[in-house]
Amino acid sequence: MSHAVGDMIEVLPSMSGTDGAQLKLRPPRALTARQFVALFAALAGAMWLVAGVGWLAGNVYAPAFALLHSAMVAAALRWLWRSGERGEDITIGQDAVEVHRPAGLVFRAHPYWVRLGIEAGGERISLASGGRRVEVGGFLGPGERHELADRLQELLAVASGRNR
Repeated sequence: MSHAVGDMIEVLPSMSGTDGAQLKLRPPRALTARQFVALFAALAGAMWLVAGVGWLAGNVYAPAFALLHSAMVAAALRWLWRSGERGEDITIGQDAVEVHRPAGLVFRAHPYWVRLGIEAGGERISLASGGRRVEVGGFLGPGERHELADRLQELLAVASGRNR
């Protein structure tokens, strides 16, 4: 059973069946995949329409520029879509706190020794232990970072036994 805290933070129960949870953090997206395709079609269609009019008026280079422009817009929209796929998975259990990013595991420590850092009025949230520190949720908005800090504080207290 999972539930979302906002749209960018999904809370899942621990996979091991013990106390704990997994937080899946995803950046906000303004458009769906279908809307991105529609945006590209509208932009490319407008460019080709203008290029067609230019070609009819005697500009023989207009279709070549339209092709180049369409390729650049497609590349930019693809890069924008791929940047929205970054995210973080934070697993908090009785034995470990782990932060995973697309590149792999970036932080692992025992929950008793993990300290939650909330800096600059909630602008930066970090997990630290043994001299290592990792910022989490940097791509979230201020409201989502506040929710993330509250959820992490609760889960770390339970996992480390400090809530007793």
